[in-house]
Amino acid sequence: YITDRFLPDKAIDLVDEAAARLRTEIDSMPAEMDEISRKVLQLEIEREALKKETDPASQARLASIEQELETKRKELEELKRQWEAEKASVSRLHHLRQQIEEVKHQIEQAEREYDLNRVAELRYGVLPRLEREMAEEEKHLAEKQGQTRLLKEEVDEEDIAEVVSRWTGIPVSRLMQGEMEKLLHLEDLLHRRVVGQDEAVKAVSEAILRARSGIKDPNRPIGSFLFLGPTGVGKTELARSLAATLFDDENNLIRIDMSEYMEKHTVARLIGAPPGYVGYEEGGQLTEAVRRRPYCVILFDEIEKAHHDVFNILLQVLDDGRLTDSQGRTVDFKNTVLIMTSNLGSQEILDAQQRGLSYEEMRSIVMGVVQRHFRPEFLNRIDEIVVFHPLAQEQLEKIVEIQLARLQARLEERRITLDFTPAAIRDLASRGYDPVYGARPLKRLIQQDIETPLARLIVKGEVKDGQTVRIDYRDGRLVIEPK
Repeated sequence: YITDRFLPDKAIDLVDEAAARLRTEIDSMPAEMDEISRKVLQLEIEREALKKETDPASQARLASIEQELETKRKELEELKRQWEAEKASVSRLHHLRQQIEEVKHQIEQAEREYDLNRVAELRYGVLPRLEREMAEEEKHLAEKQGQTRLLKEEVDEEDIAEVVSRWTGIPVSRLMQGEMEKLLHLEDLLHRRVVGQDEAVKAVSEAILRARSGIKDPNRPIGSFLFLGPTGVGKTELARSLAATLFDDENNLIRIDMSEYMEKHTVARLIGAPPGYVGYEEGGQLTEAVRRRPYCVILFDEIEKAHHDVFNILLQVLDDGRLTDSQGRTVDFKNTVLIMTSNLGSQEILDAQQRGLSYEEMRSIVMGVVQRHFRPEFLNRIDEIVVFHPLAQEQLEKIVEIQLARLQARLEERRITLDFTPAAIRDLASRGYDPVYGARPLKRLIQQDIETPLARLIVKGEVKDGQTVRIDYRDGRLVIEPK
């Protein structure tokens, strides 16, 4: 995981840092307790502020804060008791270990002086007694700790993984977790956010499965894909969904807009400016991002707009899984997923759908367009070229539900609940449907017809925190009314 350091130095440093962290934790308050005590302080401040308010919403919030405070204080008290008991045990163990070391040292000294009585007394009397006491104390501590352990004295895999995670930005769960379960259900996980596009999701899932099971070439990226299709059908959304599912965080997506790389000289921006030019010290936009986050999804958006020289750089990445930046550092792309999106052939896709052609026929028409635009050596290195379908009317209803769930999540802070009727969802889907523009008009429609009127009601005070808002379709229009 740490490619820019060498053994044994990096292993020693890892153990050293993990051990130092444990030692500090033993002497200071554990993170769980610290978190709860901060929360208690925050709630107490909020309670004092709300005591001055007289409106019903503030009074209700005050009552819930009092309840939460009581729960958190009890939790803190229990943790404190457990921590103090564990700390006392750990300190006794520490003392016993020191005594055992001292006795062993005395035995060696007595042997050198040939004091046999003293050796016998220490080796068969004092030492076994201390070792018994230590074993009992360790057993007692293990029973006391049970499942919820606040203090520990040994560095294990988890601690090392956490330090590696801090150094490299690779999520801890990625290092620790057996990924089999996640990989087997990858298709279902991606379909939670990407509606339709079964062929695309299947192609991506299978490539990831091959890579993770160790079957693929270890010197190439995890997967490289070219996504083709009209605008607004889920190409970028699938890339985001893959980053969130595979690397536990949507922020592990490096997005590079290829419309910024239309000139020949912009190639230098990807790998860094040559020596003597402005920006040489900064490194390249692509190489630096991957060097800092070696486990990521790289999205090259609208790849057909890039200058042809950009593809020469990508050839090396797709084939060898590495790239040398302007400062001579080799950047490893073996743990990345490369996704390129393009709108090439979108008109042909729409025509094929209207003529009712099968997926294979549509794909062969689009591939003709793609082969005229991209060089054979570039297309030959891509794992999978995926053609996205235009969205159908019934799929848009599912997208409406996903978009509304996101709106609901944004209103979570104000505890406002949205209640949509099936008629309202159908109306939004039918008015937001446009085979040429995909799902993007739907986003604008939700902004105009739901978000703006709802914002107006909140500002007017007609919708208060904690209320439920019903959204219905009546008399040919959407009706938004607080319950």
